[in-house]
Amino acid sequence: MLATGVLEDGCPYDVEITGRADRPVIGSARIRALVEQHTGKPVLLGPLGPRRNLDPGDPQTVLALLRQRTRLIDQRP
Repeated sequence: MLATGVLEDGCPYDVEITGRADRPVIGSARIRALVEQHTGKPVLLGPLGPRRNLDPGDPQTVLALLRQRTRLIDQRP
């Protein structure tokens, strides 16, 4: 899955969400660090839930983190 967005400081990113716990994203060291920082912490999968702990091997929770912590512009399978 590919995701494009902008970080809070205005820096754009373009990453591939791999679904692999050992390398959850490819393309941005800052997004990789963001995922590492929030691993195991709860994220909302949708605007009202459900809430799940971030698992770097689960693309849906990684994408949910990007929606919450960045301005996600585009996502493609």
